[in-house]
Amino acid sequence: MNKDIITVTSPLLPDLNDFHAELQKIWDSKWITNNGAFHKQLEIALAEYLGVPYVSLFTNGTLPLITALQALRITGEVITTPYSFVATTHALWWNGIKPVFVDIDPATGNIDPDKIEAAITPRTTAIMPVHVYGKPCDTSRIQEIANKYGLKVIYDAAHAFGVKVNGESILNAGDMSTLSFHATKVYNTIEGGAMVMHDERTKQRIDYLKNFGFENETTIMGPGINSKMDEVRAAYGLLTLKQVDDAIEARHQVAIAYRKALRDVEGITFFDDMPGVRHNYSYFPIFVDANKYGMTRDDLYFKMKAANVLGRRYFYPLISEFSTYRGLESAKPENLPQAHNMANSVICLPMHHALTEEDIQRTIECIMK
Repeated sequence: MNKDIITVTSPLLPDLNDFHAELQKIWDSKWITNNGAFHKQLEIALAEYLGVPYVSLFTNGTLPLITALQALRITGEVITTPYSFVATTHALWWNGIKPVFVDIDPATGNIDPDKIEAAITPRTTAIMPVHVYGKPCDTSRIQEIANKYGLKVIYDAAHAFGVKVNGESILNAGDMSTLSFHATKVYNTIEGGAMVMHDERTKQRIDYLKNFGFENETTIMGPGINSKMDEVRAAYGLLTLKQVDDAIEARHQVAIAYRKALRDVEGITFFDDMPGVRHNYSYFPIFVDANKYGMTRDDLYFKMKAANVLGRRYFYPLISEFSTYRGLESAKPENLPQAHNMANSVICLPMHHALTEEDIQRTIECIMK
């Protein structure tokens, strides 16, 4: 890749010598998967770091969503957001569940609690919100609605690693939360993911389901799937976990620089930190008002690209615009004006721990000039 290219993200990598030493232990043990020592250590370490009761590791971030829906026996309809990565809604579709889209709150990009209640029908069994860009949903309001109607709440927390509200992990909200440890995320295990649950019994059931349903050598407790994380990625994850706090602070400094430079640029807006929230700075989206800025979002995106500064129109297009979902009644654009407005104006700027001051300045100059 051209050295001059500034990528929108970059993986957090462990020291290669440290990783080699861990690989040697795996080679010596000849135990490379199936709930080995590193897998067990990482589940414990993550639960402690994240401030949650139980963690179950998965091989990617999509399978915990699919498995959570199975474990909670979700059927019928699930209320969710169109403003997310496609995996959120695909997990519903793979379980034979109908997604019902509701609009978002433009102040956060998250599902608008005020829109949820009107979308509930006799077939509704759950709500699946997303902590978009790692910004916490209004979990209290959502839980009130869920309690009122007897609904389960599964949070897609793919962006929300380490996020806390008033000192409490956002991952403790709802019935379950799921995480992605993809290479593009704040914390990664190359590919990987996890589910957070509240009690040991649920943890055990999830561990059975992700291993074909095996309860013991001769007993299958249900139709499971194979979605276990292997020892190599678990060892990698233990090493990157030691680095993640420094990486988050480096991202924080990038966010500070972007906000300082862009705050007074007419037609460019962005999110500020939320009071009482420990953010992870997973993304830095800006929103382009073409009338005020004098250039459309796409014009700016391609201008940046021509200067080897790679942004990302994330999330564009909306999930509700994809062929699988656009025929749904809830997917009609007139039902989702705020989501469409955000999707049509967003560019996520380069945001990762390895950005240099020169990288940051080049990115800013693309927008200022």
